[in-house]
Amino acid sequence: MHVSIPELVSDESSLGVFLLVSVLMGGGAAWLAGRALAATWRPWWHLLLYMVILSFAVRFLHHALFDGKFLSLHYYLVDYLVCVGLGLIGFRLQRVTQMVSRYGWINQRAGLFRWRRRGDTTAGGVPKSG
Repeated sequence: MHVSIPELVSDESSLGVFLLVSVLMGGGAAWLAGRALAATWRPWWHLLLYMVILSFAVRFLHHALFDGKFLSLHYYLVDYLVCVGLGLIGFRLQRVTQMVSRYGWINQRAGLFRWRRRGDTTAGGVPKSG
């Protein structure tokens, strides 16, 4: 059984096309959408709904620019997962920045993806995360 990673993630059989369209263009748009949702204090699950639409746009770009399959559930799900993943990362980074900068008197950064209340630790000395 021969499984090729480029054929698994994109129907163009080119990893470069997948990285350009799905990751760079679609993922970049998802990153910005995640940041925008966090900046307007919307819940994270709204991102899942917006990525349905963005994934169709990414599929259309594959079809229009590189003659890829437009109505393919497999490749749509791959694009959706890429968009959701990068969108959630953008959302979380923006939310941590918000919580630390706007509520700095009560919160402090506890890592790239976490914050904690000032002076708040658990029994093991590990800070609680928000």
